[in-house]
Amino acid sequence: MADIRFSSRCSGDGGAVHGRCGRGGTGGRGGEPAPGCVQYAATWRYTHVTNACDTAYRLTVEYPDGTGVPCREAQPGATVTFPGYGPGGNGVLRVRLCPPPL
Repeated sequence: MADIRFSSRCSGDGGAVHGRCGRGGTGGRGGEPAPGCVQYAATWRYTHVTNACDTAYRLTVEYPDGTGVPCREAQPGATVTFPGYGPGGNGVLRVRLCPPPL
């Protein structure tokens, strides 16, 4: 699968060609927000989260209905994939940091 970068899917104003885009985020429930250098682009099928930071992070995404998804490790420059918002429009609220594995 090709590495999908935020800049190729979203404009600087956060708009998307075929979906929704954003950055880490603040506030709300769940773990600590991901830093601003972690970016995402969501479509109905997939949410691609790109780690543009200098360090690796364990990440998950937060949905309005509380759907839980497993954490994924994203090395610097890597893109990880989560479920998209689906036909019900369950859009991504934000990207969250996960605790380190035990």
